[in-house]
Amino acid sequence: MSRYAEPMARLIEELKKLPGVGTKSAQRYAFHILRGSDDDAIALADAVRGVKAGLRLCSICNNITDIDPCAYCASPTRNRRLVCVVEEPTNIEAVERSRGYQGVYHVLHGTLSPLHGVGPDQLRTSTLLERVERGEADEIILATSPTLEGEATANWLASALHSLPVRVTRIATGVPAGSDIEYADEVTMARALEGRREV
Repeated sequence: MSRYAEPMARLIEELKKLPGVGTKSAQRYAFHILRGSDDDAIALADAVRGVKAGLRLCSICNNITDIDPCAYCASPTRNRRLVCVVEEPTNIEAVERSRGYQGVYHVLHGTLSPLHGVGPDQLRTSTLLERVERGEADEIILATSPTLEGEATANWLASALHSLPVRVTRIATGVPAGSDIEYADEVTMARALEGRREV
């Protein structure tokens, strides 16, 4: 039996579902919400509802957006023939911090992970292949993280794109092996993009 009243226990259980949030953190967050004003609690609940109701995937690149196409795909100053493939929407910001990339993106929403039942059909790979088959890209930059899953995903994509008329490159090892590109600093990300290579 929980030592907290049912509404508090329920809030703690829901907060524990967030990545990186354990029981102690969930309890701290729940009590912070309880101590806050009613307006703050309502604003938080409205923000969560707004995210679920107001966001969708870009019909071109699969980025999370409130407009379709997203700001990157709709930008007249971006090179639409240069496509950077990333694992998650959060990875786009890491690439943008380099200030050297002016192409567009394609978001896979994950990596290949046979142990977890994630194959190419569970990722957004088919729309990337369709973009290339329609002749919409001159170069595909594979910017998956240098983890086991990220490398496997990059290798699979390179193989799938091999027979198509497109240059396929991989970001260089400026990003440390085993890390996630979401946490790369500006200089590291810029060097990784500049040092990309054919695969």
